[in-house]
This record gives sequence, C-alpha cells and structure tokens, in this order.
Amino acid sequence: MKEPLIIEIFRSSKRDEMYIYVEKASGLSKVPEDLMVRFGKGISAMTMLLTPEKKLARAEAQTVIDAIREQGFYLQLPPAKDDYLLDLYKTPTEAVY
Repeated sequence: MKEPLIIEIFRSSKRDEMYIYVEKASGLSKVPEDLMVRFGKGISAMTMLLTPEKKLARAEAQTVIDAIREQGFYLQLPPAKDDYLLDLYKTPTEAVY
C-alpha cells in the first residue's frame, strides 16, 4: 500500500470553485508559473491527510494522489454550469402582486 499524503488545498483568488491540491511539504512550488497566473493568489483552504479511501466532494482520492505524485499538483476546475440553468437565470420574470 502506498503511503498517505499530507496535502494542502488552495482556492483560487481569481475563479470561484477552482482549487489546487499539493503536497503540504512542497506547497505551490511545483505548480507551473502560467497556471499560477491564471489561478491567481493561492488562498489556503485546508490541510488534510489524504488516503485512497478518503471521500472527496468532487474528485476521486486516488486520482488526486496519483496527480500529486506524478506532476506535483492536482487542479480541480469549477463544475460545468448546465445551459438550462443559465437560460433560466437570463429569462426575465414577471412580478406577481
């Protein structure tokens, strides 16, 4: 069994719901510079012990672990917005009195 990782999760200062997961010991040092330009200032959101069995909200723990071990980070993008929800938001509503 592989060793668990102590990770730190940073949220983007530029985009809602965008996160970068990194090994705590290395911080954001392994994240490419052009990605950091798009990501903005990394705001620490959480530190945790990550094991393959850990339940994460929008990613598989093993996928995150593998990405951190292979490339030094895991990027979690904002969820896709459903087109119909955007249409509902843009549709004018009538006030009912």
